[in-house]
Amino acid sequence: MSSSTQLVVIGGGPGGYAAAFYAADLGMQVTLVDMEPNPGGVCLYRGCIPSKALLHVAKVASEAKHASHWGLTYAEPTIDLDKLRSFKEGVVNKLTGGLGQLSKQRKITFIQGKASFVDAKNLSIELAAGGTQALAFEHAIIATGSYPTRIPGLDIKSDRLMDSTGALDLPEIPKTLLVVGGGYIGLELGSVYAALGTKVTVVEMTDGLLPGADRDLVTFLARRLETTMDKILLKTKVTGMKEAKNGITVSMELSDGSKTETTYDRVLVSIGRRPNSAIPGLDKTGVTVSDKGFITVDPAMRTNVAGISAIGDVVGEPMLAHKASHEAKVAVEAILGHKVAFEPQAIPAVVFTDPEVAWCGLTENDAKKQGRNVEVAKFPWAALGRALAIDRPDGMTKLIIDPETERILGVGIVGAGAGELIAEGVLAVEMAALASDLKLSIHPHPTMSETLMEAAEVFFGHSTHVYRPKKRA
Repeated sequence: MSSSTQLVVIGGGPGGYAAAFYAADLGMQVTLVDMEPNPGGVCLYRGCIPSKALLHVAKVASEAKHASHWGLTYAEPTIDLDKLRSFKEGVVNKLTGGLGQLSKQRKITFIQGKASFVDAKNLSIELAAGGTQALAFEHAIIATGSYPTRIPGLDIKSDRLMDSTGALDLPEIPKTLLVVGGGYIGLELGSVYAALGTKVTVVEMTDGLLPGADRDLVTFLARRLETTMDKILLKTKVTGMKEAKNGITVSMELSDGSKTETTYDRVLVSIGRRPNSAIPGLDKTGVTVSDKGFITVDPAMRTNVAGISAIGDVVGEPMLAHKASHEAKVAVEAILGHKVAFEPQAIPAVVFTDPEVAWCGLTENDAKKQGRNVEVAKFPWAALGRALAIDRPDGMTKLIIDPETERILGVGIVGAGAGELIAEGVLAVEMAALASDLKLSIHPHPTMSETLMEAAEVFFGHSTHVYRPKKRA
């Protein structure tokens, strides 16, 4: 079989299907190639969506337990794993099936298979149903995403050793679980298992959880995790793993230099992700790939080879679905000859733990590294009526402000629902809003969103609910 297309998109994740759909909406003839039966990619099948479904269940379990503080006592939950897996899979199937229907409505040719480059204008696709198909293209967008990183030299063969995909399958609720890596994926999945009754230990090589994130924000999360996790071991290195009877024995070097050996029912390795740039035949096209494995692109998402673009995880950090989706539209418009560039002022990041951690724009850490003069305004949620009313005062809203122009450069939020609140911060940064704009925008009371307005008021020294007079020069 052979055919041709105006645009082929390789990879059906949030970047890939967004590119295919947008291009079709703009009148292009589009072919979308992916190994899955429907668009969705890792995010929908084995990442963002199933993890959030399980985190919702974990939240309900945690709140039911916490309700005893308010005078409501519930019995210990009985967990039906099959039904829980069914709920998660139902969410995934509904979304991926819907994307399949949207693809058909746009008359996109969807090919389930694995694409290999023959040259800079032709693909050979190994079809999932068997056989191969040749596909000639005018333009291609590579959106192949990323895969979980392994620990070099410690990758033993064991069903009890899981990556994020395996953990989401919920093979069982183990009595003990070691999470290797204190980043957002490890903490999210560790939180799920902890809420379901597992004794979870988190081990992190650096001196803090969520390396790279604002320490002010992480402090609130760390305090909470100390009560929900069995142990959190910082500045600790995993030095060995071996399969044991009914578990995995893990050797570790602790922060004080001492060594220990502990057996866990299961181990989850979550130390980051690597780009899926090892596409068969890519070297035949002449596309440039960096030493770290990222495909090199310009601000319009074009590679160094005419007619081939790339987006999403495969082109660089941050590896976030929403970043890929926006890069997708830039890539399509560039292909159509529009003058565009991917130059956001704020890409939001959210860690869906409890409490959630979210930030966008310039962080205080970034400002210090850049030697940039900024003023920081913080509003503690302990002073917020709505936070107290829902018994979640463990949070803070933080603004990074240019003291000369009063422009909002960055926003950080930690607390219940921080992921929903950060969107207002993104808008403020993108629109070059001033602290006074946020202060003068009337926010509904009582809500969590008021913390953004009150943080802006803190900057001026007259927050209604926090006495923090402005220091005058």
